[in-house]
Amino acid sequence: MKSMTVTPPSDNRIAQLIDANLDRAREGLRVMEDWCRFGLQRSDFSIQIKNWRQQLGVHHHNIYRKARLTSKDPAMGVSHPFQKVRSTPEAIFIANSSRVQEALRVIEEFTRITDPKLCEIATKIRYESYEIEMKVLNTKEGVIKRQKLKGCGIYLITTYKKDLEGIVLQALKAGVKIVQYREKFLNDNEKISQAKCLSSLCKKYNSLFIVNDRIDIALAVDADGIHLGQEDIPTKIARELLGSEKIIGRSTHCLEDIKNAENEGCDYIGIGPIFPSETKAQLEPIGIDYLSKGFSETLLPAFAIGGINSSNINKLNHIDNLRIAVSDAIINSNDPFSKTEELLKFLT
Repeated sequence: MKSMTVTPPSDNRIAQLIDANLDRAREGLRVMEDWCRFGLQRSDFSIQIKNWRQQLGVHHHNIYRKARLTSKDPAMGVSHPFQKVRSTPEAIFIANSSRVQEALRVIEEFTRITDPKLCEIATKIRYESYEIEMKVLNTKEGVIKRQKLKGCGIYLITTYKKDLEGIVLQALKAGVKIVQYREKFLNDNEKISQAKCLSSLCKKYNSLFIVNDRIDIALAVDADGIHLGQEDIPTKIARELLGSEKIIGRSTHCLEDIKNAENEGCDYIGIGPIFPSETKAQLEPIGIDYLSKGFSETLLPAFAIGGINSSNINKLNHIDNLRIAVSDAIINSNDPFSKTEELLKFLT
């Protein structure tokens, strides 16, 4: 690409403000870069922001630096009260992102004729910064979801029931913090309607709402994530469709499945079936010893699943940090609230 000529501004004050806004943009980008690197541990974000900073540095020409105001700057050291109320890293990130965008806009306006290449770069970075700002905000949402996931003891999996909403409500009131919507009989319109209702209930009780298999329904109702079986869509494609902030879980039936889920970037796993299960009648139970081994060999939040109820849960009492996934034990209980309380009491 042919280089564009840089013409010194005829008014030295323009060179001064270009210099000041290049400094302002690069300083703001450094704050953003470091939070992505150290706070979010997102090398992809930090590398992109660093590249923007370097591009601006290359075009921070001496004609701007030589015009720099220091002690004669009438606004030097002036602060604003709002700067003192940025109490979170995210607030600091957004403030600096806005600072960068404002500085780049100034650069664009004053370099269109004299420095068209810098104008082009400033425009490109400004628009791209809007996108990365949203990605960082979504990453924060993902962090909150994953922290909540770690604190879940009982994972409720739904099945077809006439009063499903009422049953789930009782379980939520009793303390369930994650619900998976699994429905094999209703048509798609009915599923979406019911999923929206259950998602709303979960939000009301600060609980996670996961959809089984159907990414389209998960997106339609803005679910917190998706649960996939071994024969479902690959994790990589699911992540591309859902975004980084959503939770992805995977059913596992052996140690190889567990390691694959970890390597693929799943957020949690189900291990089972532990006992014979009506939901997965075609699968042979893996047994308690295998469950213990699976729990000990993964760092992911793991839920024991398959036929677990109040009659056999005592067989799992030797497993540290036990989490369980249940369906029939609560959904078909005569008293979902009391049954949930009973299972939670065992876990604690």
